[in-house]
Amino acid sequence: MYYIYIIYSTSAGKYYTGYTTDIKARLEKHNHQECFNTYTRKYRPWVLKGLFLVGENEKEAIHIERFIKKQKSRTIIEKLIDPSFVPGGTLAQLPACRLASPGKSMKHF
Repeated sequence: MYYIYIIYSTSAGKYYTGYTTDIKARLEKHNHQECFNTYTRKYRPWVLKGLFLVGENEKEAIHIERFIKKQKSRTIIEKLIDPSFVPGGTLAQLPACRLASPGKSMKHF
C-alpha cells in the first residue's frame, strides 16, 4: 500500500511531503541515514504530521505527491494536517483514507 506523508522539521519550521510504502523506514531515513535526501538531512529532526492512505497504485501516489509539491504552499499543507479541513479536487480522496490524527505529531508511529 502507498501512503502520502507530511513531515515537519522542528529545527527549521519546514514541511516536507513524500510518498512511501513503509512510513517507519522512511521517517528513519529522513532522520538518520547519512547518504539520504540532502534537503531533509539539513533540517533534522523530522516528525510525522500527516499520513494518508492512497492505495496500491504507485502512479496515483506520485500524482498526489507532485500535485501537493507543485502548489508550493505551506497553507495547503497546514490545511491537510488540520482535522477540520475538507479538501476537494485532486486531494478529495485523502480525508476518507486518513490513518492518523493529522493535527498531532506522530513521531512514534
